[in-house]
Amino acid sequence: MEIDSIKMAKKLNPYCKTILIAKENQFIANEIKNNEDNITLETINFTSSLGFALIFGIRELIKKHQIKNVIFFGASELKSMYFSFLGLDINLIIRHGTTKSHPKKDWFHRLIYSKVNYHVAICEHLAKNVKFIIPFGKHTQLKTIYSSLPETKPSKCNKKSSKLYLLNTGRIANAKGQKDAILACETLFQNKIDFELTLVGGFHQPYKEEFLSFLNECKYREKINLIGHTNNVQHYLDISDIFIFPSHGEGLSNSFLEALANNLICISYNNTSFPELRDIGFYFKIVDNENTDELKKELLKISQSMEIEQKNSSQNNILSKSIFSLEKELKEYHRILR
Repeated sequence: MEIDSIKMAKKLNPYCKTILIAKENQFIANEIKNNEDNITLETINFTSSLGFALIFGIRELIKKHQIKNVIFFGASELKSMYFSFLGLDINLIIRHGTTKSHPKKDWFHRLIYSKVNYHVAICEHLAKNVKFIIPFGKHTQLKTIYSSLPETKPSKCNKKSSKLYLLNTGRIANAKGQKDAILACETLFQNKIDFELTLVGGFHQPYKEEFLSFLNECKYREKINLIGHTNNVQHYLDISDIFIFPSHGEGLSNSFLEALANNLICISYNNTSFPELRDIGFYFKIVDNENTDELKKELLKISQSMEIEQKNSSQNNILSKSIFSLEKELKEYHRILR
């Protein structure tokens, strides 16, 4: 959410004055302080998502900058925003990037969501989720706007070596699928296929000890590389053959989209937004949800037909440029901005 909000501010800023409002001394504020995009940063010091500091802090900034459009990334602070906007003419847009589990249709949530002008989902799966979870006001509309990706030129390096290079990127957390990816590699180990699996991403701290314990007991531990957080994910996309991403559920994964755009051979579970991507026309392998046995079988098949799979995946970059273009995303946002 934090990274996506920064990306959105950078996309909009060349075309309209953009104010990024964030919590003081937190990730967004620290990341944007030294930016070279000339984005105006405003911070608020608050301790509660519903409190006077946040309510009056937002209201003061709205008046100071004469803001008419608000694109909100999040959920909990909307309670304060409702009171901040009372009596003001605000075009409120809520951007949804994650799947939510519990309906919020009690009287209080119906009140605070009543003034929302647009809900923007980043894929059709999330649009359906928003319809189910969120109460709509009389004039609230729902839009699906795919987020754009940076233009990518797939690496020209030779990927026909006998060794397989597998990749998984994203935060290492429970249900993100890194354990399943490691388990799937057992079939390569058993069939004496040379491989390396690289995991790029920082830890969700409560999960770190459990994951490392699992990893250290793996009999092919030496074939698993932990990179941690990096600002050069592209390097690992360039040198990899297969992107294995058995997440137990995503909104619309940037990691997976980047792998498709780089023409990696991709494999996922059958859940959330992954079937939607296949319906759009992307080529990748998809297996029964959370079925590690099927994941192993499919991975082995891929390893035995690499040239065919690389050829079949080679058009994903072209489709990605069409579906996830910056021009297309900005055009859709400008239609709903005042």
